[in-house]
Amino acid sequence: MKNTLLSSPLQGFTDFRFRNAFHKYFGGIDTFYSPYIRLNGKLVIKGSYERDILPENNTTLEVIPQIITNDAEEFVFVAKYVQSLGYKELNWNLGCPYPMVAKCGMGSGLISNTSQIEHILDRAHSETDIIVSMKMRMGYEEPTEILDVFPILDKYPIKNVAIHARIGKQLYKGGVDLDSFQRCLDTSKQKLYYNGDITSVEKYRELQERFPTIDHWMIGRGLIADPFLPSMIRDNTTEYPKDRYEIFKEFHDTIFEQYDAYLSGPTPIRMKMLGFWEYFAESFPNPQKTFKKIKKAGNTKNYLSAVEDIFKSV
Repeated sequence: MKNTLLSSPLQGFTDFRFRNAFHKYFGGIDTFYSPYIRLNGKLVIKGSYERDILPENNTTLEVIPQIITNDAEEFVFVAKYVQSLGYKELNWNLGCPYPMVAKCGMGSGLISNTSQIEHILDRAHSETDIIVSMKMRMGYEEPTEILDVFPILDKYPIKNVAIHARIGKQLYKGGVDLDSFQRCLDTSKQKLYYNGDITSVEKYRELQERFPTIDHWMIGRGLIADPFLPSMIRDNTTEYPKDRYEIFKEFHDTIFEQYDAYLSGPTPIRMKMLGFWEYFAESFPNPQKTFKKIKKAGNTKNYLSAVEDIFKSV
């Protein structure tokens, strides 16, 4: 059985600059999902969202746009917009766990509102011919919430449901709930993808053994913490390339230059890269010490110097 590897979208991280550089230096991902489009009640696409999914910014890889909304009007509007750019599929985010999103009844906070889910899917399928796929948690409060959604999904030609095996209020704390994911497999008629805590080749192999019928695997934070992970899974190896850190450094320099050109001023670029290094540091022998070096760098010059030191020390 051929396994397909997917990049789970991470807001603030996996935009087109990151995706293109990742694809160039590491590979291994079959399909990338873009970070979600959020309209906030106005039927206007922000420039940053537009740039992220413009076909000319995604020429070397397959990208599926994503939306987060609890409003049918917004869904239909974005569906028609992405279709105008040539996309055939729109992924609906019912997974975002952050309280500021969930409390608005979006992301994982929408899972328990089955009537609204049905209303939006009904409008989407009656007013557009977009292919709809889903990205979900198993609930916000309880992992059984998703079970009430499955009968609704069965009424529509949903392409797939990617399930992050946690509940929303967990955020990313605690382990994944594999028993509840198995319950989803036993209950749902949908094509299910697995997402959650694929952080090493060994972990992937364990999950593959646990869920032999799953052939689509979505990698989120693990892909940023170890960018070699997808290609190593693909090649079925735990061996890193000999020039591992040289490749990593080239990748880092590429995204740094692109974000530095895009963001205005030293503080935004420093904060942007600090976010990445919370994950990148996991690829180095002493993650805490590595991240501390980056955190202490108060300006761009010191930041670049710290990066040089980190890569020279491995």
